Amino acid sequence: MFSTNPFDDDKLREECGIFGVWGADTASAIVALGLHALQHRGQEAAGITSWDGARFHSHRAMGHVAGNFDRDEIIRGLPGDVACGHVRYSTTGETSLRNVQPLFADLASGGFAVAHNGNISNAMTVKRDLVRRGAIFQSTSDTEVIIHLVATSTYRTLLDRFIDALKQLEGAYALICMTPEGMIACRDPLGIRPLVMGKLGDAFVFASETVALDIVGADFEREVLPGEILIVTEEGVRSISPLGEAHPRPCIFEHIYFARPDSITGGSSIYSVRKAIGAQLAVENPVAADLVIPVPDSGTPAAIGYAQQSGIPFELGIIRSHYVGRTFIQPTDNIRHLGVKLKHNANRALIEGKSIVLIDDSIVRGTTSLKIVQMMRDAGAREVHMRIASPPTKHSCFYGVDTPEREKLLAANHDVEGMRAYIQADSLSFISIDGLYKAVGEAKRHELRPQYCDACFTGHYPTKLTDQDEVDTVNQLSLLAERVV
Repeated sequence: MFSTNPFDDDKLREECGIFGVWGADTASAIVALGLHALQHRGQEAAGITSWDGARFHSHRAMGHVAGNFDRDEIIRGLPGDVACGHVRYSTTGETSLRNVQPLFADLASGGFAVAHNGNISNAMTVKRDLVRRGAIFQSTSDTEVIIHLVATSTYRTLLDRFIDALKQLEGAYALICMTPEGMIACRDPLGIRPLVMGKLGDAFVFASETVALDIVGADFEREVLPGEILIVTEEGVRSISPLGEAHPRPCIFEHIYFARPDSITGGSSIYSVRKAIGAQLAVENPVAADLVIPVPDSGTPAAIGYAQQSGIPFELGIIRSHYVGRTFIQPTDNIRHLGVKLKHNANRALIEGKSIVLIDDSIVRGTTSLKIVQMMRDAGAREVHMRIASPPTKHSCFYGVDTPEREKLLAANHDVEGMRAYIQADSLSFISIDGLYKAVGEAKRHELRPQYCDACFTGHYPTKLTDQDEVDTVNQLSLLAERVV
């Protein structure tokens, strides 16, 4: 299957979005609407599980929310006033129906459903131990480790077994869980992955982003705190923090790319922060040009900020069609190249003869930037200058973001001049790490205790990486063995 989008195949992708409702009539219909608002966070699969007071009901499917949950018979098959849902883009585990969440299991205490955003960085190690003890896994998702840890815990209550499970995990997680006793929502101790709480009348709502609350008409209450566990029952909401204190490190890429521009994160408008990033980028990396042009759609707010700060006119030099998804036609290289233009095309009348500044959110492999620069040249641009609204992405993410292996990251193998030569731009510049922190509201990056997880830029990972350390050791031993031979 060939994607007609030359830009989206070279982006960092968030793994998923989660949404839960407790105490609302037709909860599953509300969850479906919430998942629509979170579709950008995961486009491979979607699922909803509901609880009607006696039984759990689930529907999971590959593809988008629309088409899978916009039929009355599907929603009627998910009765109850409690439901949670998930949209998925896989980073661990294969792309198949058995990995679509929420995952569900019948435990000794009753049904247990879990929707997870993030990545358990010691899942491979924990799973190996569980399998040795007789556990049988039904998926290849790291999320299933949580279910088995809960099932095998020796603590008496379900909540204590859940806490016991969390204490054995490394990495990033935002979770919405359902049991016959109530709904549980929590974040990892560093708050790497986002989760917010809202109210819809008397109902409680949880979501990965505030925009999903807006879509269903819920009022934003607050963010779920790092390391906090919220338990919702008929008696109301109870908050506990049994995972110990830690210095929060939320993912800074939520501000740059992952979250929708109309969401609020950490009390700040994502749209306003992205404009501020663009303005700071213009301060740090000015250039004489005729036009500022965004790479749609993720580069648009930063491009507006760059244009306002620099005084260079903002224009839409790349026109996107919103009515083209994917094509299954792969006849010749020429037709495949033409298929790219179905979704994005240069505005030649605007670009021809002009010196332009292209604004994008990041460079990953560099293949996308190469295509964009060439598109502008083909449209007659006199000069093409690229400005990137994030620092160079030099390191892989192990916290729920689909990042290529480090050797495939352009910035890990080239300096900025080498990257510029690769994408064939006239100039290339990135915002500095301190400039990025300034744009998101910090004076600068604290070297010893960074305020965000910025490991993809700095290599400063905030947790242990047990599985990856093991993989690296095996690879090093293999290389050593090859040299000896």
